[in-house]
Amino acid sequence: MPRDSKQPWPLDRERAALLVIDMQRDFVDQGAVMEVAAAGHRIPAMRQVIDACRAASIPVIYTRHVLSDNFDISPLETTYQPRLRTTGMREGSAGVEIVADLAPLPGDIIVDKHRFDAFYNTRLDTVLRNIRGTGKVDTVIIIGTVTSICCESTARSAFMHDYKVAFIGDANGGLDDASHNATLDVIGKVFGRVLTAGELAEEIRG
Repeated sequence: MPRDSKQPWPLDRERAALLVIDMQRDFVDQGAVMEVAAAGHRIPAMRQVIDACRAASIPVIYTRHVLSDNFDISPLETTYQPRLRTTGMREGSAGVEIVADLAPLPGDIIVDKHRFDAFYNTRLDTVLRNIRGTGKVDTVIIIGTVTSICCESTARSAFMHDYKVAFIGDANGGLDDASHNATLDVIGKVFGRVLTAGELAEEIRG
């Protein structure tokens, strides 16, 4: 595909992987402890991205934010969200699982994390650097929730790890329009490219 001179880099589907960030029942189910309404509303766009990536043989990697009843594994997080000391995203619970509409398929990778940044103290970087052959993946496509928290933290970290970031604006669910749009603005200016699900699908098709 000819390079668009307005873009910093073209998306090479042969060197990309998809990250589906924290689309778990405790974030998505109506009335769930950490419900993010926009995450549920954006499922059709997320589904479009996942389907396009699967059709192009782009690996799909899911992350899950996991807390523990045994000890406070994320103490600063629970300082700001005290209810998470006793409920939400509990290891082994139904709420920690990916929603059925976006459920992983056999062969997909699931990476559990305990911080907003999916790279921090997880196997994500090792998986990315080997999943398509050693050193082949150089681009991560990011969808999921929460736009301005786990998705943005992961996008910034991906940039710091020298991955190109394709952040799919209409396939990220935010807490509110202001924080969602602020993330899209800063990602697009500094840390990556911001695309719609339709634009991504077009680039993947080439």
